Amino acid sequence: MRNDHNPDGHERHPLVGRLVRDTASGVEGRLMAVVREELPSHTGTPRWIRRAYIRPRGGGVERIADPADIEPVDADRLSRV
Repeated sequence: MRNDHNPDGHERHPLVGRLVRDTASGVEGRLMAVVREELPSHTGTPRWIRRAYIRPRGGGVERIADPADIEPVDADRLSRV
C-alpha cells in the first residue's frame, strides 16, 4: 500500500497550490493542504478524517472543506471575471 501522507498528516494532493472550488459551499481559493486529522470520540477511540484547507481569494482565514468536494477552478472562467 502506498503512503500518501507524511507523519504530520499532510497528504500529497494534485491540486495543492492551485485555485479550487469547494462544491458544497461555493468557496473558491487556493488549496493549501489536505490533512488527515484525528478527532476524539465519545467512545475514546480516535476517529480519523480528511480535511482540505482553502485560503480564500484575496486572503483571509483558511476554510475547511471535504477533499471529495474540491474541484479545480477553470482558468478560462477566471479570465472572463
